[in-house]
Amino acid sequence: MIISVIGTGNMGRALARGFVKGLDEPVTIRMYDINKEVCKEAAEEIGGEYTFTVADCVKSADYILMAVKPNVFDDALRSVCEVFPRNAVVLSIAAAVTCSRIRGILGENRPFVRIMPNTPAQVGAGLSAVCPVNLSSEQVVVVRKLFATCGEVIVCNEETLDNIGCVSGTGPAYVMLFIEAMADAAVGLGIKRDDALKIAAATVMGSGKLCLETGTHPAVLKDMVCSPGGTTIEGVKALEESGLRNSVIKAVDAAYIKTQKMKNG
Repeated sequence: MIISVIGTGNMGRALARGFVKGLDEPVTIRMYDINKEVCKEAAEEIGGEYTFTVADCVKSADYILMAVKPNVFDDALRSVCEVFPRNAVVLSIAAAVTCSRIRGILGENRPFVRIMPNTPAQVGAGLSAVCPVNLSSEQVVVVRKLFATCGEVIVCNEETLDNIGCVSGTGPAYVMLFIEAMADAAVGLGIKRDDALKIAAATVMGSGKLCLETGTHPAVLKDMVCSPGGTTIEGVKALEESGLRNSVIKAVDAAYIKTQKMKNG
């Protein structure tokens, strides 16, 4: 399988790294970026091939990952369209670039996938919402396998993808705020900063893993920690008094409103 990667920033590099390490079949990764030094560095890091032209990058490609910013996406995809194999599947991770916008450049009936990954993909613990268009069932299976190398995958329609992005795409920022606040509190208790950050981050990571792997509702897992008259329930009461849940819901709603504005120009 040949996968071409257009754009070698953090996300393009992270996904390519996952493809190389996680697939159980041979894969060739070709990379292109307008910054040649960055492209070469990324290719050498993951064991891919760096190319100096778009044409060289997409030659004989099976899948083409468009890992470029939304503001340059249209021009980048048009340059690919001039030279890419007609049966290649385009994979777009550009935020707020709609399926209709992609279709307008590729033309009708061309296979493409709109994907919303998130930053934890950089460590193989991300979540990718995947919206396939004009793909065969076999191609959908391959796309799932590709992005499963970087974490969880949810196949969905475009509306659901945008809504998922308001949670998973923006969520890491909210979680980082929570980790930082927990660490600050730990420092206030006299714990060293490095240890405080490790304790807070590991607690969040472990709690998420516990929820996913057990399939138990988070309310049940919360109650398991809250002993009657204990310390945890006092902390939970303090969070509720501060409106933690309402603040999180408002943050997701704000991201949704902004997403709609971006989609509508």
